[in-house]
Amino acid sequence: MLGRPEDAAAKHSAATIAVVIPAFRETRRILDVVGGCGPEVSTIYVVDDGCPDGTGHLVRSRSRDPRVQVVFHGDNRGVGAATVTGYVQAIADGADVLVKLDGDGQMDPALIPRLVAPILRGEADYVKGNRFHRLDSLRGMPRHRLLGNAVLSFASKLSTGYWNVFDPTNGFTALHAAVARDLPLERVSTRFFFESDMLFHLNTIQAVVVDVPMDAVYRDEQSSLSAARAVLDFSVKHLANACRRVFYNYYLRNFNVASLQILVGTLLLAFGTIFGIAHWIRSERSGEVASTGTVMLAALPVLVGVQLLLAFASYDMSNVPSRPIHPRLAPPAKPAARRDRALP
Repeated sequence: MLGRPEDAAAKHSAATIAVVIPAFRETRRILDVVGGCGPEVSTIYVVDDGCPDGTGHLVRSRSRDPRVQVVFHGDNRGVGAATVTGYVQAIADGADVLVKLDGDGQMDPALIPRLVAPILRGEADYVKGNRFHRLDSLRGMPRHRLLGNAVLSFASKLSTGYWNVFDPTNGFTALHAAVARDLPLERVSTRFFFESDMLFHLNTIQAVVVDVPMDAVYRDEQSSLSAARAVLDFSVKHLANACRRVFYNYYLRNFNVASLQILVGTLLLAFGTIFGIAHWIRSERSGEVASTGTVMLAALPVLVGVQLLLAFASYDMSNVPSRPIHPRLAPPAKPAARRDRALP
């Protein structure tokens, strides 16, 4: 159970929450998004990512909220780069929790207390929205997004190791500042792969990630990202991250039975598949039926290889980080200055 965010907010009222809003062509809704941020938010950073319609200038001239700071990129660097710029500024200003909120109005700022609650309670290092938790909330989601998110979510589980989370492209997130300082933010993808790549980098430092249910609002906005192109491009990047994650976690940092399972399982599966295809082609060309021994020599390595890979997957699913790291990373609280009483 997530508990009541109001209780967490009351208990941790001293925590400084900063909202980062990467903005590119968001003049239609940006003021509503900024205005929707409640009193729990200390500072709002609007990062104008080389916006041609002047989103940042609009906020600067029209917003009267003293919490708002506008940061400008001279050129368009991508949503990831804009978010990192906001993170760096918020950390420099002493924020404790960094919330990323898109400027298109699809995320309700009123959910920020619920989003940050697991971090404030010490249960998570990174929290993200999940639009798939409630079936009723999916009715407004376009079908191509449903299919694309399902495919990308499974690919993300493989590449990041967070088998317990879904909806990896969701941009409504909260991150503890101590964890952000420990991340190589300069290496995180600067464009639409940012949220998925963040999960990969979070796993490399064993941060705890949890989902919070949310509803998304879909209006008439046209996404600049093609669903087909995203699935293809993201799948390649997920495959690269999956290989890197396995190498980091199971060979570079540790070596255990799971390391042997994936290594031997991959070799056996590859050998059985290549051997079987080669002899099937030879059999087709010569017209001779392959012997029972040849068939078994191809099938047995495939069966054993698949079993070993399934065993590795089972181990990997049970190896999801479960102990938050931000209490160990956060600097200790400074002791109150001692006041010596004057002697009579």
